[in-house]
Amino acid sequence: MDNLDFSRPDSFFKGNMHTHSTNSDGSHAPEAVCAAYREQGYDFLVMTDHFMEMYGFPVTDTRPYRTGDFTTIIGAELHAPETTVGEIWHIKSIGLPFDFEPLRDGETGPEIAKRAHEAGAFIGIVHPSWYGLTHADARELPFAHAVEIYNHGSAIEVDRGHDWPFLDVLLNDGWKLSGYAVDDAHELTHDWLGGWVMVQAEENEPELLLESLKAGRYYSSMGPEIDDITIECGQIHVACSEVDLIAVQGRGSRSKHAMGDGMTSASLDLYPFEESWFRVTVIDSHGKRAWSNPYWLD
Repeated sequence: MDNLDFSRPDSFFKGNMHTHSTNSDGSHAPEAVCAAYREQGYDFLVMTDHFMEMYGFPVTDTRPYRTGDFTTIIGAELHAPETTVGEIWHIKSIGLPFDFEPLRDGETGPEIAKRAHEAGAFIGIVHPSWYGLTHADARELPFAHAVEIYNHGSAIEVDRGHDWPFLDVLLNDGWKLSGYAVDDAHELTHDWLGGWVMVQAEENEPELLLESLKAGRYYSSMGPEIDDITIECGQIHVACSEVDLIAVQGRGSRSKHAMGDGMTSASLDLYPFEESWFRVTVIDSHGKRAWSNPYWLD
């Protein structure tokens, strides 16, 4: 995983990586969902319909809905028995081929996820808190790229949408994973426009976006913008849109913060995070957050 370098001569593209349509349990047709996000200023969308027998194992084709300023990445939400608490697995697969084979007899969640990974897909550990996924479960996915650290639908509907603490445990164990925010939209009412990623890439093209997602070259947001994170002279320098808190978190209890109304920058000591990792959170006056991915210093 790369450390996000804001000095790269690339652009940032806004996207939602978890969405459902009438091809599974969503309320709107794929074309309507793509149009809705495009009209809201999103640069890309991943339609992740449930890859289940009851829906015909769909890998939804959103290519017809791409435009000059809006693109899509092909994906699905994979399912198989069963987690340690007896739930069906939920696994994000982005960049999935259309001919991906349906669930095999006796296949487990980690096994179908491994097949998707071997087919070139980005693998995400989906909304852990929503369905009681354990760290023992997560450790069955050593090839995963990321954890879904904010799921807007889960947050709004059942207050189980925040999962940075879940990812922090894996980071403390040495796993190099990124964390992404999503809507998990089904209705396009209360459950959308709440969490997204800003992906750094040369162009708004599916292959380039997928490459950046796998490398962790993105940050996540509910509203605030992160403009820069640099390390210089023993300090972490953060620049952002107006916020009231800039916090840096690291291994265990290691943390630093700056507070103030309408801050747009802060410089915080690097030393607690040396030979380990850190990540940045900014929170605005409305409680909206943006999160960097982990920066590794070892």
